[in-house]
Amino acid sequence: MRRRQRRPGGGHDKHILIIVQNLPVPLDRRVWLECQALRANGYNVSVICPKGPGDPPFEVLDGVHIYKYPPARAARGLPGFALEFAYCWVATALLSMKVARSLPFQVIQACNPPDTYWLLALLWRPAGVTFVFDHHDLNPELFISRFGTPTSAVQRAEFALLSLFERLTHRTASRVISTNESYRQIAIRRGGVDPDRVTVVRSGPDTRGMRPRYPREPRPAGAVELVYLGIMGPQDCVENVLEVVDELVHRRGRTDVHATLMGFGDSLESLRRMAHRLDLDDWVTFTGRADRPMIAEHLSRADIGLCPDLKTPLNDLSTMNKTMEYMAFALPSVSFDLTETIVSGGDSILVVPSGDLTAFTDAVERLVADPDLRLRLARMARDRVVRELDWRPQASAYIGVYDSLFGIHRPEGVVQRHLPARTEDEWGNRLVPLDDEAELDRFILERR
Repeated sequence: MRRRQRRPGGGHDKHILIIVQNLPVPLDRRVWLECQALRANGYNVSVICPKGPGDPPFEVLDGVHIYKYPPARAARGLPGFALEFAYCWVATALLSMKVARSLPFQVIQACNPPDTYWLLALLWRPAGVTFVFDHHDLNPELFISRFGTPTSAVQRAEFALLSLFERLTHRTASRVISTNESYRQIAIRRGGVDPDRVTVVRSGPDTRGMRPRYPREPRPAGAVELVYLGIMGPQDCVENVLEVVDELVHRRGRTDVHATLMGFGDSLESLRRMAHRLDLDDWVTFTGRADRPMIAEHLSRADIGLCPDLKTPLNDLSTMNKTMEYMAFALPSVSFDLTETIVSGGDSILVVPSGDLTAFTDAVERLVADPDLRLRLARMARDRVVRELDWRPQASAYIGVYDSLFGIHRPEGVVQRHLPARTEDEWGNRLVPLDDEAELDRFILERR
């Protein structure tokens, strides 16, 4: 049965409250691009999220009001995760009241994981608040990827609860925003959402700002820099990077390679120990949590991006942000054969069968040994991400969701955020001139 839709109430301020639990903002690139698109098109925006290191409890960035709570302690086991989710939910609920006292909001947009904010949306519904679900992760598939198919009574109960929360989230939402077509089909089939209420908004980078710049510390001449960017949990399979580097260095004699692993997560400390056990301390660097300047620096100085995620039910259907970020910085990359990663990368990435570490290492070594191949794939990657994956068309689809909720018609189309032409990034680093093909080719080969 089709549910009757209503427009958001509570005045004409067009105020959107965005809830994020997984990452701070603006570190969450997708959410920050959404915030900027909303602001450029006349919406007021507030965000509730956890604090990052050194973050204030409240700040205003580019007109976006950001309210932050101290992050929960790292969770271990079911009781730990339950406490983490409960703490974050209560902290978010309290801050939502603070936001409303400052300026009433008409829409709550919740970005998962976890799938718990449908209840907060129901509590705000009597005040005329509409719920939009921005679907970032498949939590039932995440459970299977981390813990395997449920076998015990406790695991089956946990899985059933995750599946119930996912259904309640979908059915409470007036609109669902899916990161790719695979997620859209899950919202329709498994979530029971009317197809007309599901919109695909891919997590493409704004390639005008996400682009190569001359690194402050370029890699040494003759060396080849590998890079990984992302969360480091059991489902992310980052240990495969260490296995590949171990094979390259200790068995194939490729002592000219170095790998930088950017990110944090449940597996970070065990990965550090694994690197030490494999005698890789001289060939692997862990940065921990990476902010935007660090990401720009390391992706600009790297030669090859690594996508070590195995073909699990979660990874196969998820759009990997790191793949598109590698492409934006003109990096060739190597990946296992994940459906949505192939959709993103096309022919600009080298793809090998999932779990075949020998083939993965062979592909990396092929790129290490063949600068011309690196150059060709890097140029293809940058061209593809600009032409087919850029954020600007996605911003139009995203704003269209809110315009339909508020009954707004834009004869001239969605306003795109203005970025003036410049030769330096916001941190004072010189940008590589993308219109100078000879210089771009030289930069890709030398990263200097």
